Amino acid sequence: MAVPVAFFGVFFAWPVAAIVTRGLKADGAWRFGRIADVVGQSDIRHVLWFTTWQALASTALTLLAALPAAYVFARLDFPGRQVLRAVVTVPFVLPTVVVGTAFLALVGRGGLLDELWGVRLDTTVWAILLAHVFFNYAVVVRTVGGLWAQLDPRQEEAARMLGASPAAAWRKVTLPALAPAVAAAALMVFLFTFTSFGVVQILGGPTFATLEVEIYRETSEIFDLSTAAVLTLVQFAAVGAILAVHAWTVRRRESALRLVDPSVTARRPRGAGQWALLGGVLATIAVLLVLPLAVLVRRSLDGGFGYYRALGDADGGTFLVAPIESVANSLEYAVAATAVAVVIGGLAAAALARRDAGRLVRGFDALLMLPLGVSAVTVGFGFLIALDRPPLDLRQSWILVPLAQALVGVPFVVRTMLPVLRAVDERLREAAAVLGASPWRVWREVDLPMVRRALLIAAGFAFAVSLGEFGATVFIARPDNPTLPVAVARLLSRPGDLNYGQAMALSTILMVVCAVALLVLERLRTDRTGEF
Repeated sequence: MAVPVAFFGVFFAWPVAAIVTRGLKADGAWRFGRIADVVGQSDIRHVLWFTTWQALASTALTLLAALPAAYVFARLDFPGRQVLRAVVTVPFVLPTVVVGTAFLALVGRGGLLDELWGVRLDTTVWAILLAHVFFNYAVVVRTVGGLWAQLDPRQEEAARMLGASPAAAWRKVTLPALAPAVAAAALMVFLFTFTSFGVVQILGGPTFATLEVEIYRETSEIFDLSTAAVLTLVQFAAVGAILAVHAWTVRRRESALRLVDPSVTARRPRGAGQWALLGGVLATIAVLLVLPLAVLVRRSLDGGFGYYRALGDADGGTFLVAPIESVANSLEYAVAATAVAVVIGGLAAAALARRDAGRLVRGFDALLMLPLGVSAVTVGFGFLIALDRPPLDLRQSWILVPLAQALVGVPFVVRTMLPVLRAVDERLREAAAVLGASPWRVWREVDLPMVRRALLIAAGFAFAVSLGEFGATVFIARPDNPTLPVAVARLLSRPGDLNYGQAMALSTILMVVCAVALLVLERLRTDRTGEF
């Protein structure tokens, strides 16, 4: 556990503490009164209010749209089910920059709605809410559907035999069993939308800003570190409370349910109601998930492959290299970040899975989730402030980007590997040790064969997430080595149809790379209770 703790201490806690200290400490004295001053500003209160209510609205809309799909994937067996399951998950692993770009192509200037009906929704809250539903749809389907598929349907059937109506049986038997998973999914969606950056930055324009966007503006445009530090502390407190509730729901979910093999619970649709539900879910997926991506691809092909060819030209301005080089940069960074995330996350999961782990070690489990909720902008800017002197002067080093990306990948590695490691029979390890195997050989001969598939899945998630990381990378990626998300954002910030088209082309390339990684992951997937 020493290595993961040191990694998070140096590359997460230290940069965050550095930017907070820089903002709230002056002439050797802390200025805690600045907290009340910042929170008391009307424009900051408006940002806090918008951040909260848009997250609540996004969560409610996501649950409303995705819960029927969770049932369909859990209980109904139909042709193409596994492929469609992978399609549903594609938006979640896409970078938020690509999500924002896809909806910009759908609802923005010259988008599909603008062409057909003269309607534009960019710079409106509806574009943000729809993009959040698009991005988080898979969270509900995977989290709730994964558990739903393993609930024993005979319990509900028994209630029916005792005279309960279908609605009553579902309400009294299935819903209480699903409630912890629904709550966990809702909390995760709220967490992701509460800290939304790329989607709001692209679709919200100057009108709307979340805490994450406001922190970015304060640090990169206004250079007001004290305000950014206060907003970081506010976000940190809110995210900490959310994660505490999430940990409580996960514990309830793990201890209160009796489960069966999910392969025996799915059946062919029966009756008009189930067929209608299946049709409605397929239509929702087509309109909400597939259409924005299809429009993105179509816009990238306006006029043939001209936008793709233009990616090979360096302009010497915003880009010191040809934008297409960002593809190779992103792949190299993502491979390095995946290696770091797998090593750190694997060591952390192995320590957390030990039955003799102390309370302090178990508490580290919740801390591992903080990089998903604490401002990536703060982490990225903190890297520049904290890692600027020997022995860790990394500002000019290429490793800075993979380290920032690995911070986001580690929680996915831990969440994927931990349930599998906990399921390994401790007696197998003890028997191997009694026969003279060293701890390393016990891991290689006992644990590794059982967790190999989970390890590959964890690596796939870490790779996809690292590939699309934007909040921290936008600060630390060098102009001559931009990543794909950073290149897309730079192109969108420049006027002209050529820049817009190149942004669409780069986003399409990034989408394809993420989708391929996901399809490989889907072939390796194992169903785990409530695990995403």
